[in-house]
Amino acid sequence: MKFRITAVSVAAALALAGCGGAGNGGPAASSTPSTTPSPVMVTSFPDLPAPTGEPDLPGIATAAPASAGSVGRIPGPFDDRVSLGPLSFDGQRVVGSLDVTSDVSDLLELQVLAGFYDASGTLVGRGRFTHHLDEDTHHDDGPPSQHEAFTIAVPKKLRGQAVSAAVGVPVLVNE
Repeated sequence: MKFRITAVSVAAALALAGCGGAGNGGPAASSTPSTTPSPVMVTSFPDLPAPTGEPDLPGIATAAPASAGSVGRIPGPFDDRVSLGPLSFDGQRVVGSLDVTSDVSDLLELQVLAGFYDASGTLVGRGRFTHHLDEDTHHDDGPPSQHEAFTIAVPKKLRGQAVSAAVGVPVLVNE
């Protein structure tokens, strides 16, 4: 019995001594912090530029509807997860709605992008609708809402110029 207690004590002492005072099994910690980052913590994406500005959809420049007063659709990465409802454009705003079809969880983030076009079909500007889930005011009981209505105003400087619009979804985040 005496041998067992001594062996356990020795094993515990060796385990503590193996920490080396730095907590990582290496040499004792120095008083000056290292400026060399751990290779495990270094992350680099040299060929991936950092995003700037708002998200965009590549097809926005060519998505102009064929006729004035109409609303087209801009292809985007979430087309298989949303269903756009009826859309309308009155020269002042785009009004519409969408249903999230891919999930039954709360809608956390949504952005609907509108492109506004002149009579020749040239993109003259953009507008956005953004939904952020606000936990402080979100008190729905029951299943999460999968329907979102939106209105995107034509920027004041484009009123009178914009005769048609197109919409797409560059941002969609569910729980």
